[in-house]
Amino acid sequence: MPRFIARNIVKFVLLLLAVSLVAFTLVSVSPIDPVQANVGQAALVNMSEAKRAQLAEYWGANTPLWERYANWLTAFVQGDLGMSLRYNAPVADVIAARALNSLALMATAWAASGVLGFALGILAGANRGRLVDRIVKGYCFLLASVPTFWLGLVFLVVFSVQLGWFPFGFSVPIGVSAADVTLADALHHLALPALTLSVVGVANIALHTREKTIDVLESDYVRFARARGLSTWGVLRHHGLRNLALPAITLQFASISEIFGGSVLVEQVFSYPGLGQAAVTAGLGGDVALLAGIAVFSAAFVFAGNFIANVLYGVVDPRMRKGAGRA
Repeated sequence: MPRFIARNIVKFVLLLLAVSLVAFTLVSVSPIDPVQANVGQAALVNMSEAKRAQLAEYWGANTPLWERYANWLTAFVQGDLGMSLRYNAPVADVIAARALNSLALMATAWAASGVLGFALGILAGANRGRLVDRIVKGYCFLLASVPTFWLGLVFLVVFSVQLGWFPFGFSVPIGVSAADVTLADALHHLALPALTLSVVGVANIALHTREKTIDVLESDYVRFARARGLSTWGVLRHHGLRNLALPAITLQFASISEIFGGSVLVEQVFSYPGLGQAAVTAGLGGDVALLAGIAVFSAAFVFAGNFIANVLYGVVDPRMRKGAGRA
């Protein structure tokens, strides 16, 4: 176990270094001029050369990549994520202000997609070849190929424009102060983005759970249980859920990266003020400190999900605990 923990710590540190370096490199090779992107073409044309040079120095446009990255890494080790030039605030404050919205959105969609996908997978596997199985498979294959942003636009048109059940976007009602926003208001604005994100995330876990259910039902111990008079659902309830939960847990925690990636598109479509929207703003504006901070936060978030999946895998399967203990 100590080796297992030490190995994961080393992987975590290397991951953060790689992600932050990639973020800095992408901003450096991007054709976007941060000065022009943030002041506008018209203002840039009418600006004096001295002012342009001052703004370029402020945005670090002429600073070499290695020097910017070394300065950022030194400050990061000391607990300073830098200053977001786009939001004119510390990166840590920007992330803290938007992380709650993103985490609420992702947690809701993650839980809903996991429960629904697991249930649909068992339902389809237990009724293999029947109508309900074909419906579930068709639903999964269709949604697996549907772009998240397109589905979000469709949901906006149907549920917000035509039916008027949900607001058009944002995380709170327009014109209402933060002190007057109720939990019901926040949940009302969260519902449609979370629904969009969860519907897309159902397909993978449902299809994998379906295949595992079929394998379980065709196993020898299930045939023996059926020979004793147990029904299909009785066999699954008493003998199959543990085997079905094992891959479902792994897939569910491994899907955190997909949920996070999908949240970027969903937040843009619904103008939802989360980390995904801030990342797009930082990328288009050349705000490398904010982009690197969000990239590091997201990498840590995804790594934590995979680490929890490995731990839970060992809880479900004792053989994994023994393997981790020998490693």
